[in-house]
Amino acid sequence: MGSLEVMISEERLRARVQEMAEQIRADIGAAPLTCIGVLKGSFVFMADLVRVLGGDMRCEFLGVSSYGGGTRSSGEVKITHDLRRSLEGQDVLIIEDIVDSGRTLSFLRRMLALREPRSLRCVSLLDKPSRREVEAVAEYVGFSIPDRFVVGYGLDFDGRFRNLPHIAVYDPEGEQ
Repeated sequence: MGSLEVMISEERLRARVQEMAEQIRADIGAAPLTCIGVLKGSFVFMADLVRVLGGDMRCEFLGVSSYGGGTRSSGEVKITHDLRRSLEGQDVLIIEDIVDSGRTLSFLRRMLALREPRSLRCVSLLDKPSRREVEAVAEYVGFSIPDRFVVGYGLDFDGRFRNLPHIAVYDPEGEQ
């Protein structure tokens, strides 16, 4: 089964999501916003963030895979579900669960920029700067974390643990 150790509590997550939403709205203002949740890991974070952000917005989803079933990124980014609306002239906010190697975010920024949004920003709940292989910057970051495999609050291990209300370090070899 493995072991789980809480890294970021539900209360800390809630408070940080509120702070990030306030900063995003301060930067963007009341302009309509197109929020793009990167599936599947961002869905819990996105749900909480967009409720706090409020205002005129559209919520879209983009399926991206780079992990397969392991605990390390494969390095290959695949689109598993594309957008159904144009981004031309829109203020766009990419909502990511975690920036790890940077490959996914770098790929998304290049791909989405080709769709001619008015502005393109990214918010990521988590950032692992020690794992960065390519340059990728999220304008808004919830928490910078060490190189540990984490689950919960939408993040998973082979489809499990997304429902945890906190972020936990997962050790597949550890004892529960």
